[in-house]
Amino acid sequence: MSKIFPFQAVRPARAFAGLVASRPYEDYSEAELRAQLDFNPYSFLHIINPGYKFQHEIAGEKRFGMVKNRYLEFKEEDILSKDANSNLYIYKINTREHTCCGIIAAASVEDYENNVIRRHEDTIAQREELFKEYLKVVGFNTEPVLLTYPDNETVDAILKDAMMQRPEYEFGTNRKEIHSLWKISDPEKIKNIQAEFAKMEKLYIADGHHRSASSYLLAKESRDSNPDHTGREPYNFFMSYYISESNLRIYEYSRLIKDLNGHSKEEFLILLDECFRIENRGLNVYLPERKNQFNMYLDGEFYSLYLRKTHFKVTDSLSELDAHILYEKVLKPILGIKDLRKDKRIEYIHGRNDLIEIKTRVDSGEFAVGFGMLPTQIEEIKQIADENLIMPPKSTYIEPKLRSGLTIYEF
Repeated sequence: MSKIFPFQAVRPARAFAGLVASRPYEDYSEAELRAQLDFNPYSFLHIINPGYKFQHEIAGEKRFGMVKNRYLEFKEEDILSKDANSNLYIYKINTREHTCCGIIAAASVEDYENNVIRRHEDTIAQREELFKEYLKVVGFNTEPVLLTYPDNETVDAILKDAMMQRPEYEFGTNRKEIHSLWKISDPEKIKNIQAEFAKMEKLYIADGHHRSASSYLLAKESRDSNPDHTGREPYNFFMSYYISESNLRIYEYSRLIKDLNGHSKEEFLILLDECFRIENRGLNVYLPERKNQFNMYLDGEFYSLYLRKTHFKVTDSLSELDAHILYEKVLKPILGIKDLRKDKRIEYIHGRNDLIEIKTRVDSGEFAVGFGMLPTQIEEIKQIADENLIMPPKSTYIEPKLRSGLTIYEF
């Protein structure tokens, strides 16, 4: 049984919403970031980059304390304020490619602990601990974990009805996106949504494994140190964006490798031939058509790689995953890439970027070879999570990417 809870979000005033909302920090170029910080005093970036006020780079726990100070300043200036009542929040994003819609709500740490909320990616303990300390100091979270659920007609109907009303926010961005947000405050509608989620045995983390793991660590620490723990304290929940499977967009990550691990081009192709049927496509861009097919760019030419059936043995759902096959058959044994997270010889480009970028970066000499594949499907992600397996790093690039600062969850 899955759970979904309303909460009292801290939000920008209507007039400030488009100015406050920001993309993820790492998504900005240095020039964009400086422009936002110089010319938009309302940007949420001022909260998460508090040292800019003093033109000084600040890190560690000192930064955490200053993030909290900037956050409190935004509240004191009435740029941000807390809703009087608990609500569910509908967040809709229209882009040039598609429209997605979901519910921002509080998810249960207990569901995460009991594997009702299932995960498919590994996390790094050091990052979990760092973000837990960050949450503990600042006392809020502004980046929802993406949780996906099977399409549900009843939930869709409730959302559609709520969106007939005037949104709390509606603003455009320089990326030609329209962001809209509505509140669901009617107790009966909230109860009906909760009843539908109670019928779902499982939810899946689409994006935000470290955020959810850190929230769990914070909840466990807070619970253990609180003799009056009831289970209703804010630390027992974490902000999430509940989105139906049909609203998700999943893209692939391409792999770029800096060298051929000491092999000549000819030696490398001969080694690949053991596991793959190879066809030289010349300057014709090749895109895989089905699973177990890969595209490769090497020395000014595109290649198609088809996995030989004699080298394909299914042992579990992970063994069928293209990202895992590429690692097991090429990256590790031939190119010597053993640690996909730490090896400096590998870089990733998500599939929303054109293959021309791969060609450009290989042609420049920065990289020796690039590989691409089809995107992972949601059913593959769910099956791997159900089997308690872990996908290789950078197996999926998932959208939507939400704006920070529109809803904030306080602990």
